[in-house]
Amino acid sequence: MKKAEIYYFTLSDELPREDKLAWFKNTRFTNIEFDKINPDDKGNWLNLTDNDFDNLMPVCDKEVKLGKKQGAIFKLFSLGVVTNRDEWVYDDSKVNLTKKIELFMNIYNSEIKRWGKAEKILNTNDFVDRAIKWTEELEGHLKKGNNLQFKDNNINLSTYRPYIKKYFYFDKIITHRIYQNDSIFGFESKYENLVICFSGQSSSKHFQCLAVNQLSGLDFLEKTQCLPLYVYDKDGNPHDNITDWALTQFQARYSESKVMSLDSTKEAIFHYVYAVLHNPAYREKYEQNLKREFPRIPFYDDFAQWADWGKALMALHLNYETVEKYPLKRLDTPPIAKPKAKLKADKINSVIQLDDNTRLSDIPLQAWEYKLGNRSALEWVLDQYKEKKPKDPTIAEKFNTYRFADYKEQVVELLMRVCTVSVETMKIIESMKKLS
Repeated sequence: MKKAEIYYFTLSDELPREDKLAWFKNTRFTNIEFDKINPDDKGNWLNLTDNDFDNLMPVCDKEVKLGKKQGAIFKLFSLGVVTNRDEWVYDDSKVNLTKKIELFMNIYNSEIKRWGKAEKILNTNDFVDRAIKWTEELEGHLKKGNNLQFKDNNINLSTYRPYIKKYFYFDKIITHRIYQNDSIFGFESKYENLVICFSGQSSSKHFQCLAVNQLSGLDFLEKTQCLPLYVYDKDGNPHDNITDWALTQFQARYSESKVMSLDSTKEAIFHYVYAVLHNPAYREKYEQNLKREFPRIPFYDDFAQWADWGKALMALHLNYETVEKYPLKRLDTPPIAKPKAKLKADKINSVIQLDDNTRLSDIPLQAWEYKLGNRSALEWVLDQYKEKKPKDPTIAEKFNTYRFADYKEQVVELLMRVCTVSVETMKIIESMKKLS
């Protein structure tokens, strides 16, 4: 049998919809000039790459994670947690979160009792009280009679979105998928750790990367993957997550470098990786690879410089709540009794309109250039503090208490600090461009 052949044609993405429709209307199929496509070894037939990506050092690998082979910088990697009920288990207020979790547990535990007395004619999906958010896994716990008990220690601050923290209730039953995050930050025990988060495979947005020192979820970035510096065993003891194999590779590559012989710690490699993943030349060259595969890392000539950049970037990104505030100008107009929250960015005029009463101006153009995905860091803050009606009907009815006015001054301060982080991050990235 003759193998299938693939032919491809595309119009420019920039072409307006009307022009595309007109082109199809006026063009005969036999007149279309198709290109024959030969898929690569990995089955990709669009956006093919021709670079040295396969020759670089893997950041992580499934076989290495399973202990079947060596050959990656990190042994453990994990997706961010998946809750399937964010509105129940995250909140800006610890008090509000506690009330939500207690209600959730009361309803769930009542359903366990009711199920135990039922004749089991209905399946659980048709039986349970839909006042809370159920999943197939939660229904499985109900069938097993696994009761929930509130534990205050399970409430942690988490990194919900870039530069946004929320309280999170981390529990093996309520959390839909914990993956390996209990080995990274623990449950009731709070493990100290540093984690490089990056957007996972098949992400639709540009590659993004951000360091955290608190638990993060799958949607923290996009399909978030986590690379911890340490992994904790069942007794709470930390172990290096950067492999000895990787350390040996770096030491061999930089054997003639006095800097590497003096500073060959795994933490320096951790910082080096973080810097490389921020390098705009790296992201551009391997753009298509990073959408399909885990990152791989090249050996740059000046290890010390890249490690220093990574350390500086990490310090900025982890300590964004305490960096110096950028001196934005604040204009308060005569107050309206009930100002409407707006939280809109005007990049052209370098202005942020917070509400009917207040706006911030003199935002440096550089600040908008620091992006995570399709949004700048400043826009992430604005988006997350907007007033939105919860989608869950029970949450909307009983816990729709968020008002921007209650957090306004906190947001003003946060925007000023994130502005500093953005500007300083772009300064480092500009230095990378010059060296690249």
